[in-house]
Amino acid sequence: MTQRLVVKVTCGVEAPERLSQGVTVAATAVASGVEVSLWLTGDAVWLAVPGRVPELELEHATPLSGLVDSLLDGATVTVCTQCALRRSIGQDDLATGVRIAGAATFVDDITRANVQAIVY
Repeated sequence: MTQRLVVKVTCGVEAPERLSQGVTVAATAVASGVEVSLWLTGDAVWLAVPGRVPELELEHATPLSGLVDSLLDGATVTVCTQCALRRSIGQDDLATGVRIAGAATFVDDITRANVQAIVY
């Protein structure tokens, strides 16, 4: 069986180091050939909206835009239903391939065999 990694990012620019770390770990896993499911909650949902990826000025950090592009190409990216609704984000606002799903789908994702889940 294939090892899967579920990464849940729960913050936006208010916690730049946590945001950067979560996205960096997920993108590194994709680059390493790991099957990745990235869940975006809170203000992290803006990463899935074209043109809304923030430019963090974090010393020694890879720019988010390139990392997010690699995740959109190589991971399953999901935006939290409630978080999207609170920000008036609909399916048509999201990058191609990004889905909107809720807690039941998240629970299903993290309780599968051979899954490691981490939260940032």
